[in-house]
Amino acid sequence: MAKVEKKGGDHKATKTDAPKKPLAVKGADADVDVKTAEVELEQDELAAFKAQKRAEEEEGISRVVRDVTARKSASTGAVSLEGFDWDAFERRGFGEGYNTSDRDNLLKLYSGTVATVNNSEVVKGSVVGINNRDVILNIGFKSDGLVPLAEFKDMPNLKIGDMVDLFIEERENAMGQLVLSRRKAKLVKGWEYVQTALDKDEIIEGFVKRRTKGGLIVDVFGIEAFLPGSQIDVKPIRDFDIYVNKNIEVKVVKINYTNDNVVVSHKVLIEKDLEQQKAAILTNLDKGQVLEGVIKNMTNFGVFIDLGGVDGLLHITDISWGRIAHPEELLKLDQTVKVVVLDFDHDKKRISLGMKQLTPHPWESLAADIQIGSKVKGKIVNVADYGAFLELQPGVEGLIHVSEMSWSQHLRNPQDFIKVGDMIEAVVLTIDRTERKMSLGIKQLTEDPWTRQDVLTKYAVGTTHKGIVRNLTNFGLFLELEEGIDGLVHVSDLSWTKKVKHPSEFVKVGDTLEVKVLELDGTNRRLALSHKHLEENPWDTFETIFSVGSVHKGTLVNKNEKGMVVELQYGIEGFCSTKNLTKEDGSKTEIGETLDFKVLEFSKEDRRIALSHRALWSAEEEKAAAPAAAAKKKAEPKGKTIANINQQSEKSTLGDLEALSALKEKMSASKGAAASDDKAE
Repeated sequence: MAKVEKKGGDHKATKTDAPKKPLAVKGADADVDVKTAEVELEQDELAAFKAQKRAEEEEGISRVVRDVTARKSASTGAVSLEGFDWDAFERRGFGEGYNTSDRDNLLKLYSGTVATVNNSEVVKGSVVGINNRDVILNIGFKSDGLVPLAEFKDMPNLKIGDMVDLFIEERENAMGQLVLSRRKAKLVKGWEYVQTALDKDEIIEGFVKRRTKGGLIVDVFGIEAFLPGSQIDVKPIRDFDIYVNKNIEVKVVKINYTNDNVVVSHKVLIEKDLEQQKAAILTNLDKGQVLEGVIKNMTNFGVFIDLGGVDGLLHITDISWGRIAHPEELLKLDQTVKVVVLDFDHDKKRISLGMKQLTPHPWESLAADIQIGSKVKGKIVNVADYGAFLELQPGVEGLIHVSEMSWSQHLRNPQDFIKVGDMIEAVVLTIDRTERKMSLGIKQLTEDPWTRQDVLTKYAVGTTHKGIVRNLTNFGLFLELEEGIDGLVHVSDLSWTKKVKHPSEFVKVGDTLEVKVLELDGTNRRLALSHKHLEENPWDTFETIFSVGSVHKGTLVNKNEKGMVVELQYGIEGFCSTKNLTKEDGSKTEIGETLDFKVLEFSKEDRRIALSHRALWSAEEEKAAAPAAAAKKKAEPKGKTIANINQQSEKSTLGDLEALSALKEKMSASKGAAASDDKAE
């Protein structure tokens, strides 16, 4: 039989007979194969083993109770034994000997000793130890956690027993340790505080860490919030650096959880007070009221002035009586100025201000000796297409019209004479102190060239001169002989041989041209000039060369509805009608082709030559053409053909010049005589 011996807490079974297969026992929680024991052991041995097992279990429970009691005295945490299967505990024989009262007492001992925690929760923890690297914290869990000391930089006076917020990253990592973070706890709590501040519209205090593009970065509850530059103050802030590393009161205006973005404002804290001040100012505002304000913004059209909660616009034209290009010429930012209320709109809350109105108008202090004919000095402040403005003193200006800048009769750009900023002298032409207007002239400072005594002799008829082409027209060109002395060269007086339709075919603006004076009218300040009269009239010689009936070679150079223009020798041109262009073989004539032509008509006065190619091979045509030409020549008054008269009539209608008035009368008389002759025939 086996014999069970018990010595203290150690139990072992022995057998006097031969040993049988030993039992497998592993510590207090040994798993005993009961069936094997029943086979190998006798009944008494089995009973002894069960007693031994029960004693071990009771001793284990006592150990747990003692441990729980010790932990409960050292911690304020709590853990729930809810869900513990007491029935299974009793079925296994572990609950034998415990009544309901003992069971309740044991449950009370366990209850409230070990806390239940979850990942990503924020809990309170107590500092139980501090070393050079970490802070040891107890959150009432089965083990303590470590947090790097660096996360407590904002708590230089940290000591054992202090309670802090902690974020549970892991209840148990791979090494079985509790992982905590104070930095993440601050972030979680910070977002809660920020949301509460937004919901309750609370004023919170932040710390400006640095400046960024468009504003400032403010630390609120450990969260970096953005403070836009427009929300720092009611007036524009030009230097954000003055707020860095300083505390500032703000309100949360927007939260974006998607981008972890918080927007705060300092401006809203003072806007309510400003609205009250603004309402008070607008209520007591009146036109003509003088106020004091600070320049808060400056543009090229004026400045905005803070009147103490309400802004007003001081337009650039109301800053000074004189002209200025930009307000910065007289004013600067943050300057305190006095202004007068010119106008205001209660609905739109717009106020128009003036500064120059606080001083007398400069016209009122203008010297009385400035009269018509007086010479004045000043600065050119503006140049326009029609003239320039001369500033005698700030607020007093006179207009110099472009026609009063030069004695020249043709108008030019004022920029050719003067520029902005020039200091010049002028003569007063008109002045109206009531309307505050003045007209000035520059050319009056020099003598009128037409009033000089030598003009009539210098530009007498027949004299030759050189001038500069200043202007081109359909009927001719204007030539400047000297400053203030211009003359007209008619398009027909440009060349003896070429038919010039427009002056641009012969010259261009700016060219120098030599001319001869044909007519001088000192009273009306007009000169009739000619370029072709520098040479003798070649048509006197051409009359003997291109006599009627003579044959000459010519080149077809131009074509119109009536015929073609033929270039002859010496550079002169003749005209051949379409009928007289017919070739003997019936082929068509082309431009550039050279043929022989017979002269049917020659007019020296009109510089006209009528030609025919058909007359060279058709005798019948020549006989018919000769009498017709003679009859036509007989009908012309004083050697002028009707066609020439009509041509000169067309020229005369291109310009209403007094120099051509006599020619108009002659043409009218010639037309009447020609019509009478045709009727008589």
